[in-house]
Parts: sequence; structure tokens; C-alpha cells
Amino acid sequence: MKHKKLFALPIFALGVLVLCATAYAQNSDQGNGASGKLGPYRLLTTISNDPLLHGFDISWVDSEHGRYYLANRGNNATPSVPNILVIDTESDQFVSEIPLTNAPNGIVAIHRTGNGEGEPGAGTLVAGTTPKAGETSKVFFIDLRSGAVFAVVDTGGQVGCVPACRADELAYDPRDHIILVANDRDQDLFVTLISTEDTPHVVGKIFYNGSTSGNPVSTGGIEQPVWDKRTERFYLAIPSTVAHPTGEVDEIDPNATPAPGADFGQGGITRIFPTTCRPAGLALIPNQRLMTSCGDVLDVQTGAVVTHVPGVAADEIWFNPGDERVYFGRNPAFVVDAETYQQIIGVGPNGPPIPAGPTHSIAADSENNHIFIPVTGQGVKVYTDDQDKGKGQNK
Repeated sequence: MKHKKLFALPIFALGVLVLCATAYAQNSDQGNGASGKLGPYRLLTTISNDPLLHGFDISWVDSEHGRYYLANRGNNATPSVPNILVIDTESDQFVSEIPLTNAPNGIVAIHRTGNGEGEPGAGTLVAGTTPKAGETSKVFFIDLRSGAVFAVVDTGGQVGCVPACRADELAYDPRDHIILVANDRDQDLFVTLISTEDTPHVVGKIFYNGSTSGNPVSTGGIEQPVWDKRTERFYLAIPSTVAHPTGEVDEIDPNATPAPGADFGQGGITRIFPTTCRPAGLALIPNQRLMTSCGDVLDVQTGAVVTHVPGVAADEIWFNPGDERVYFGRNPAFVVDAETYQQIIGVGPNGPPIPAGPTHSIAADSENNHIFIPVTGQGVKVYTDDQDKGKGQNK
């Protein structure tokens, strides 16, 4: 959306414009704590290349390159092959499926010089996967130009877990080129640090199973991680631990040297932030704050809970810098203003909260503010809260 400059505007006309703009913002905002940046939500389309969509997990948007990726685990009743669904976020159209031998869980797209940076659909997709019977958990590295898996890294999860011990949610450190991925089942409870340099390989592990003195002992799995380029640390949501039954967010230095005989290789926990509400999803938002899926907002500098947003919950959450809102992957999908920490409430058929349908996954394109919500039995629904008919505020 292009902005024109106005010169020598009479004071009276300027006043009229300000009054009109204020009234419009209040109306489009619906007066419930939002900042008035955008208008009411609208359903743009439903992308239904796989309308059954019974086994999806984490979704990811690469806004710079205009791609949405969804970990589609497949469906034993159909049956369908596990794959990654690829959608063009500018046209909101299906692009392709990347077939996999193992069901994907968490995914993230990464780009580096010499690895297709700047080209739509290029780069590397990293996926944590669920092992087949008799296998250990693995992380797949996929060339997005060819769709081929070019590396598989074994995280060493237990064999024979029910449900399977999987490599699940992950985040990427572009400074050190390190992936953090969590094995979240009770028989595992560890995170693995994987270098993407040369051939991807394990460089460290941090255990949450009681085997490492001083580390938290998880009693509720391991959930969504994020990377903070300012602190050069990962932050990881843990729903509950022995020390903190209502959960915590752990700060992890990927280059820390653990105590001898403790964790394996590099990486360690540097700070622990207690929470009040058992977080699962986690997002880094403006002013060095962390938003949790259960409503706690934490200050990165102090580790303190600075406020709590009541009435929200989700598995995965996503911060969209395009409209400065946090989206919650659930039905209905809550929306929170990342500046005021207020839940945004609408009155139209699409809320918010957005009544998309059965889901636990969500992602947004910051270039055009399209919100992608995979829905069981329907496909991927695309919503927008944009005043210029889905073209985006930067177009």
C-alpha cells in the first residue's frame, strides 16, 4: 500500500482529515483494545488440495519468499503419504507437496547466501519427524528447490515409545547456524542442537529428564521455542516442571559449555523464567517481551511476568510484525495486540476470535497480513484484517 505525501494542506482540511481518520480507526477497530491499524477480519479463500487434512501439525510462513509450509502427517484412514504442503502466500494458491517417508511435526525455513536466498521457493526446510516402528527420531533437511531430502540427522530418541518418541518443535539461530529441536515425550525429554554448517550434525543436547544435575525436570513435555537475535539466545516453553508446576520459559545459550559429565556437547540453560499458566506456544514480540499461549507476557531482560492476558489459550502461536498482533492456533483463534497486550474482540462472522474450525496451528505473512489456518476436514483457510482488500500494507 503506497502512501502519498501532502504539501501545503490548509489547516482546516487537515483537521477534517484527522477527524475522519480517527473515526475510521475506531470503527474498524471495533473499540475493544486493538490499536486500530486494520479493519475487520474476512475469509479470503480456502485452499483444499488435501481437504481431509486430519493429521497436520506445525505451520510456518516465509514472508520474504512468499511461501507457507504445513507439516501434513498424512492420514491412515485414507491413506495418504506424509508431506509438506506448500502454498504461495501472495496468490493464496497451492504450489506443491513435498513427500516424506516420515510424518513431519515442527518445521522452519532457513536461507543463507549461496543457498537460494532471494528466490521464491528456494532455501532449506528443516522438519522434525515422527519415527516409524523400530526407528529413532530424526530431523530432515529438505532442499526447497528440488523438494529432495539431502540430510537426515538422528536425535537418538527412544525406540518403541507410545505414542512415538518424536523430534517435534524447533527454532533456528541464524548467527551460529544452529537448529534447536525438542524431543517432547516422557521417555525422552531433551533438546538437540544441530549445526547446519557443512553436513548437518549434532553439536549438543540438553536434558530435562532428571539425568543432569541442575537442569529442570519436565513434568509436561517440551513445547515451542523461539530465537532472539538481540540476546543471541533461544527461549523455550516448558508447561510444567518439578520446581515450577505452572511452567517456565528457559533461556538457552547455544554456545554455552556445560559442566563436565552433564549435558552432551555445547549449549546450556542460562536463565529460568517461572510462569503462572503452563505455557505451550511462545512468541517473541516487540520491546523484548515474550508472549505465551496461556496469556503470560514476560520481560526478557528481567524474566518477570509483566502482565497476563486473560481468556486466551493455544498450542502454537505466531507473532505477525505486519500488523503487530499475536495469533493463537486454536478454534476459535484468539488475536492479541502485541503493543497493548489486549485481546481484540470483533462482532462480525469472522470475529476475532476467528471461528475457523478444528485446528491447533496458525501462521501469518507479514508482507500482506494474510493469516493461514489449517482446518481439519476443510483445508487451509486464509483470512485478512487488511483495509486494502488483502494487498497488504507494504504493497
